[in-house]
Amino acid sequence: MALVNEHFLKLQNSYLFADIAKKVNSFKITHPKDKIIRLGIGDVTQPLPEAVRAAMHKAVDDMGSRETFRGYGPDQGYAFLIDAIIKNDYAARGITIDPSEVFISDGAKCDTGNIGDILRRDNNIGVTDPVYPVYIDSNVMAGRAGVYDGSKWSDVVYIPCTAENHFVPDLPSRRVDILYLCYPNNPTGTTLPKEELRKWVNYALENDVIIMYDAAYEAYIQDPEIPHSIYEIKGAKKVAIEFRSFSKTAGFTGVRCGYSIVPKELNGFTVDGKPISLNALWNRRFTTKFNGASYITQRGAEAVYSPEGKQQVKALIDYYMTNARIMREGLLQCGLDVYGGENAPYIWLKTPGNIPSWKFFEKLLYEVKIVGTPGVGFGPSGEGYLRLTAFGDRDETQEAVERLKNSL
Repeated sequence: MALVNEHFLKLQNSYLFADIAKKVNSFKITHPKDKIIRLGIGDVTQPLPEAVRAAMHKAVDDMGSRETFRGYGPDQGYAFLIDAIIKNDYAARGITIDPSEVFISDGAKCDTGNIGDILRRDNNIGVTDPVYPVYIDSNVMAGRAGVYDGSKWSDVVYIPCTAENHFVPDLPSRRVDILYLCYPNNPTGTTLPKEELRKWVNYALENDVIIMYDAAYEAYIQDPEIPHSIYEIKGAKKVAIEFRSFSKTAGFTGVRCGYSIVPKELNGFTVDGKPISLNALWNRRFTTKFNGASYITQRGAEAVYSPEGKQQVKALIDYYMTNARIMREGLLQCGLDVYGGENAPYIWLKTPGNIPSWKFFEKLLYEVKIVGTPGVGFGPSGEGYLRLTAFGDRDETQEAVERLKNSL
């Protein structure tokens, strides 16, 4: 008989989003005429930039001609996109990246979830808390998380990020082998100054720690002093894998394209201490289990770096960051404690009077007809917070703020 991977049985049901959907649908049934404004999901709403659409249309035409038709693409991605990434995202910031260190994928979520395949089950993991759920769940699937006690996993080191420590994480309380960092942060919308990021790189260098650095929201950084890449820190290529995405940068949530950087200098180790190239292992895993993002998608991603693409993507980001500013200013006027929204498209809202996350979620849904995401769904340190997204429509964002002002 076929035996299942019993670690999957440890996974909690997707209670956060399932419960949100259940509550919203129930409300819609009993209040069919009420307009609900959704500020919970991190999905974009504005169309793809024109430069991207034009490039993808041309790529479709390429596929319709014998002379320009493309079949299977290069394993790690087409050179035209890899070269554009290196030139614009790294060389422009003084960072040297070799083309063999770039892996084009269908998104950062997939990469951050799959990267654990090349690492042993008995590695210890550390996460900042609150945290993007994929980091935890993928390690539960791999058997690294231990036992769930209703709020935490026994083998996961949680590093709290709250208003009390200004959302700047302390070094882990006990040893970790793998550390997940996401900046600008999802869900809190906060950032890490260069000196703080250097602290983590030095810690990793001194303790043989691998940093999984999720930079999916780096394009939203407005402060020139905030690092866009962990490789801006000396020595980071020896300890860090970086993940990026076109989803929120250029509206690719429905197109799917991202990439990871796995430096050749980065090693893992066998039990007897032999260094092993993680670039080589990831290449082997990547080329075995993934057949590449489509030619059409990669041509669209390449267009993001064209002069027209850069201008149009900036306009897209400005649109969402204006939404964030509108929400942030409106909530502050209500006397609420608000974080994020300045270098990231997320607002992290402290619930008034320390109301539990779910109760505040219900108050907004039932009384204001606004949907957010309860902070506790991102981890124990998210209790007492609510995440709001700036990815909505401008008119609905403004209407939501007015509703909140009138209510709160």
